[in-house]
Amino acid sequence: MSATTLNAPSEFSSLRRALPFALSFTVVPVIVVAALQGGVWLLLPPLYTWALFSLLDALLGLNEENPDTDTPEADLYWYRAIVMAWFPVQALTALALVAWVPGAAHLAGWEKFAVFFGVGIMNGTIGIVYAHELMHQKNRLERWLGDLLMTMVLYGHFRTEHLLVHHRYVGTPRDAVTARYNESFHRFFPRVVREGLSSAWRAEAQMLSRKGLSKWHRSNPHWRYWALQGAWLLLALWIGGVWGLVLFVWAAMVAVWQLELVNYVEHYGLTRKHLGEGKYEHVLPRHSWNAAQKASNWLLINLQRHSDHHYKPDRRFPLLQTYAETEAPALPYGYPVMTTAALIPPLWRRIMNPRVRRWRAMFYPEIADWSDYNKGRTPMPKGAS
Repeated sequence: MSATTLNAPSEFSSLRRALPFALSFTVVPVIVVAALQGGVWLLLPPLYTWALFSLLDALLGLNEENPDTDTPEADLYWYRAIVMAWFPVQALTALALVAWVPGAAHLAGWEKFAVFFGVGIMNGTIGIVYAHELMHQKNRLERWLGDLLMTMVLYGHFRTEHLLVHHRYVGTPRDAVTARYNESFHRFFPRVVREGLSSAWRAEAQMLSRKGLSKWHRSNPHWRYWALQGAWLLLALWIGGVWGLVLFVWAAMVAVWQLELVNYVEHYGLTRKHLGEGKYEHVLPRHSWNAAQKASNWLLINLQRHSDHHYKPDRRFPLLQTYAETEAPALPYGYPVMTTAALIPPLWRRIMNPRVRRWRAMFYPEIADWSDYNKGRTPMPKGAS
C-alpha cells in the first residue's frame, strides 16, 4: 500500500479536514445560475463538474495518503453530516426547478431540457454517489436517505442490484455491471439497464425463498422502491404539471446515464480468475480501477478509490485506501476525463485496452486464452468441448 498513514484522529475529525468533500454543494448555485440566465450559461453545469474538476485534478495532482482504518466512527461526524445533508438540498433544488422552469418565459423549450440536463448531472454525479455511500451503511436513517435519492432518479432497484449482485459477483459473468473487454459504452448501457433490473428482482426473490417466503411478500423492498418512485412522479406532476413531469423524468434518465457511465469505467475489462466448477477467486483490489486524483475525489467523496471499496465494502468513504499499481490498476485520469473518453469508443480502446492487457500479464500470466472472459462467459475447463 502506498503513501503515508495518518495518525492524528483529532485532526481527522475536524470540520476543516472534511470541508473539501462539501465541494459538491457548490453544484447547486451553478445550476440555479444556469436556469436564471439561460442561453450559453446552460453549459455551466457540465463545464463545472467535468471540465473544471479535470483541470483541478491536473493542477492538484494525486492524494496518496491512507487514513488510519481504525479511526473511530465518532471522528467521522462531519463526513457523515455532509453526506446526510445532501438529500434535502437536492430534493428542494430539483422540485423548485420542476415548479418554476415549465412556466419560465425566458427559456425556450430546448433550454428547459438543458436546465434539467444540469439537474440530471446534479442527481447523478452527486446524488447517486451519495446514495451509494448511504446504502452501504447499517444505520436505518442512512439507508432510507439512500433509497430516497435512488428512487428520485427512478432507479430504486439499484440498491438491491448493487449490494446483492454487483459486490458478490463483480468480475464474473453473473455481474452485468462489469464491462467486457472491447465492449463499448453504447452497447454496455442498454445491456446493464435491462439486466440490472431483472437481476435485482431475482436476487430479492432468492433471498425471500431462502426464508420460506414468496417473492410477492410485503417485505420485498421492490414494493418500497416502486411506491417511492410513484410518489416522486406524482409530486412532480402536482407541482409542475405535465411539463414538470417530463422534465423530472428527463433528469432521472440523465442521472442513470451518468451512473452507468461511471460503472462502465470502474471495472472495464477486469475479471476474477475462474477456479473451476463455477467458482472464482475472492475479490481483491486488483479487480477495480483505482484513481487517486485529488479534486475529483473531493467531488465524488472518494468513489475513485474503488479498488478498496470493493475489497472492504463496509469502509466509510473518508477511510478508503489507495494502492500502488502493483496491487491495483490505476486509471490515467480521474472520472471526469475517463467518462468523457468512454463516450468515444475508439479513443477509449486506445487508452484502456493496452492497460487491460498489461493488467492481465501482470496478475494472470498463466492464462493464455482470454476469449471466454472477453465474451462474458464462464471459461471452459481445458479439454472440454
